[in-house]
Order: sequence, then C-alpha cells, then structure tokens
Amino acid sequence: MKEEKSKIGIFDSGVGGLSVLKQFIKYLPFESYIYLGDTARVPYGNKSSETIKKYAKECTEFLLSKNVKLIVVACHTVSSVALEEVEKVSAVPVVGMIRPATKSALIASRNKRIGVIGTRATIASNAYQDYITQNSYNSELRVFAKPCPLFVPLVEEGFINHSATKLVANEYLSDFLEMNIDTLILGCTHYPLLTKVIKEILPDVELIDAGEQAAIFSLRLLAENKLLQEEKDNFLPSPNVEFYLTDMPMNFKEIAKTFLGFEVDKIEIVNLSGK
Repeated sequence: MKEEKSKIGIFDSGVGGLSVLKQFIKYLPFESYIYLGDTARVPYGNKSSETIKKYAKECTEFLLSKNVKLIVVACHTVSSVALEEVEKVSAVPVVGMIRPATKSALIASRNKRIGVIGTRATIASNAYQDYITQNSYNSELRVFAKPCPLFVPLVEEGFINHSATKLVANEYLSDFLEMNIDTLILGCTHYPLLTKVIKEILPDVELIDAGEQAAIFSLRLLAENKLLQEEKDNFLPSPNVEFYLTDMPMNFKEIAKTFLGFEVDKIEIVNLSGK
C-alpha cells in the first residue's frame, strides 16, 4: 500500500474525540480513518502521569499496528501530559490538540486577552497557558483559564441546548466578560458541541475549536510530506471510518450520532493491555 493511501489514526480516552474526527472528515473528506476510544479506562484526567503515558503508548502502538500514516491525539489530557511519549513511540507524524489551537488563538486575538476552558486535569496541567505565553512576544498578553467539568456529562446526556446547560455555562463563563477576553480556546473535545450556548454568553468572543485547528494543521502537514490522499483516487460516498473501542458504553451509538451526525454501526472491541 502506498503511504498516502494509508489511514489516519485518531485516539481518545473515550467518545469526545469523535468531535475531532468530525472536523477531520470535514477538512480531509477523501481520507480514511481509524478511531480508537479507550472507553474501558476513561477518564484519563484523574490518573497519574505515569498511567496516562502508559495508556497513550498502548493506544499509539495499536494504531501503528494498523499501518496509519498520521496519529492524532484527540485527548486533551494526553496532549497535555504525554504527547512527547507518543512522539517517542511513533514512527509517523503526531498531531496533538494544544499547539494548533494555541497558535490559532495567538493569531486571532487582537487585545491579547485569551481564555481557555477545559477539564480540571487539562487546566491544572497549565499546558495551554504555558504554550501561549512561551510563544507570544507581547509582554501584555494575559491568559485566563477555567475548568468546566460539568460540560462533559451534559453533552454525553444529550443536553446540548438544555436550560440546565445554559445555567451551568453562565456560571462558568460569565467571569470572562469581566476579563475582557476576545478569544476563547475550547480545550476539551466535548465543548465544540456547546458552541451555540457559549456564544449566547460570549457573543463577541472568537471561539477556537482545537479539533478544527488540528485538522487544518494536519492537512498542511500531509500535503507538505506528500501523504495527502488525492480526491481523484478516493471518491467516498460516505466517511470511511473503522471504529475500535476498549469497552462498549450503553449509549455509544447515540453519542456517536450526536457528535458525528451519522449512524455508526460496525464497532470492534479490542484489548490494549494484552491481559
């Protein structure tokens, strides 16, 4: 198989990475994909860094066994604490969530006041905050970060436009109005589904979808390395995705349809630990 015809591998600690997959399908529709969700061991955010690195290594090795040409780390926790471990193991290019999103935020922000929302683990890691400040030459730049842990269960329950979600969002986000941010990074795979609710509270703020920025970055990366699947070589009437999970959540198919907008029928259960 020619390298450019190999698939793109995307892994996440659970189902949230499906929002990243959706962006890749949007920007690279002629590519084929392998999605791996480590649903048996989710969440990663409350695990030690050693355990997260171990899980990330196992996910990476699984995707490499499928002869992928690119590995996308959709999990923000892994991107925050274990991206170097993935890069160390991988023989193919690796794209995480943090670098593409922060670079885009730095370009988008005019007043250099940037907000970041994510899970407790992602915000506590300071990965977004550190990367933004390290890559800015503006001494007046300010980063305001806030964990929004309730967003994940609300999305997975399908409460996308629910009144409860709006109340929680207002509680989490209203402080950003006083901070006068003009750009907000959605530092969790679930948060892009709440864009409408977030925009109601922060109507004048530019929202940065990390998954979207990772897809755009990957498009350029594959093109530069002559690994891009050409449209004429691969007409796909529907997205070509293989789905692998380490456990089958009861509502996975419903969640998948919410994230992706299409039905997911064929799913294979795999054991990453080898035990």
